[in-house]
Amino acid sequence: MRTTVGIIGAGPAGLLLARLLHNAGIESVVLESRDRAYVEQRQRAGILEQGTVDVLRAAGAGERMDREGLRHDGIELRFDRRRHRVDFPGLTGGRSVMVYAQTEVCKDLIALQLKEGGPLLFEAEALAVEGAEGESPRVRFRHEGREDVLECEYVVGCDGFWGVARGAIPEELTQVFERTYPFGWLGILADVPPSHDELVYARHDRGFALLSMRSPSVSRLYLQVPEGAEAEEWSDEEIWDELERRFETDDDWRLQRGPITAKSVTPMRSYVHEPMRHGRLFLAGDAAHIVPPTGAKGLNLAVGDVVTFARALVHLRETGSAERLDAYSETCLSRVWQAERFSYAMTTLLHRSPDATPFEDRIQLARLERIASARSAEQDLAEGYTGFPFD
Repeated sequence: MRTTVGIIGAGPAGLLLARLLHNAGIESVVLESRDRAYVEQRQRAGILEQGTVDVLRAAGAGERMDREGLRHDGIELRFDRRRHRVDFPGLTGGRSVMVYAQTEVCKDLIALQLKEGGPLLFEAEALAVEGAEGESPRVRFRHEGREDVLECEYVVGCDGFWGVARGAIPEELTQVFERTYPFGWLGILADVPPSHDELVYARHDRGFALLSMRSPSVSRLYLQVPEGAEAEEWSDEEIWDELERRFETDDDWRLQRGPITAKSVTPMRSYVHEPMRHGRLFLAGDAAHIVPPTGAKGLNLAVGDVVTFARALVHLRETGSAERLDAYSETCLSRVWQAERFSYAMTTLLHRSPDATPFEDRIQLARLERIASARSAEQDLAEGYTGFPFD
């Protein structure tokens, strides 16, 4: 099998890249190790930055998102029993975000790829990337019980942290930067309308809490829990009781309870792999970087990566210049590190470390007071949350 771009992974990054290349008249093949049902059901991020929304619309993948997604023009910060709303459009010149789950993005892109795009092979496990240093890299993969080879001009690894793509870059050429946080998120899905019409980020002495949603009838909520905690350690009643404590305010706001349909714990870490390119192998998304979910950046960073690659390949075809492809890693990492900075700042602003001192508690509150009282600080948060430019 032969193609121009071999894409490993049919998450949102790989699927969007295939769509962008198709619209540009460039052939691709997508290899996905899981089956279609798994890809369309795995729960991941749900906040799309303004730039991601614009890219999906331009790619012809925005119709259902615009119909069913929830545009949000701000978030609410809670601390010291107080509430402060951050107005995104007023602080960013009109930008907002969209609540639309990654599962739905994948469903939309899969439908388009199967209808209009190149081959999308499910249950096709990538085994190795070979020849990245030359002009004809290839991906060895297993599909329908036999091994095969996908010969390419370029390979893009959108196969996540545990995929094979990153391992094809020689270790002596790489640098890794990472941090593991001493807490995680206990997340729940509940069949109850959201108790607020925008996301609520709460800093509390007992730990962080987040009120989010998947739809007008389904709530998504999170609690900071100790590192290594298991979801089964918490009963449904204990979860709701703790959420109520952490969202407490001095007004008459109340948290609505409902049946919990799913619960899981997400570890918190920051990770960056440099470089994001080796020869004709390019890394995108979680294959190259991971952010704690506090800043809602993971999916959006992956979109930025594949947009950068697709534009660079179109530029090469139109001008004969490989300058933008050669600058891929540097271009992406500039945005990645800004997102890492923002996610780290949001995480340390809102989470209480297990060994936090009274001094550190007061510093957190002072930072929140600054956001609530100074437009410049509030604007920095709004600009970071709604997204950094892809270029």
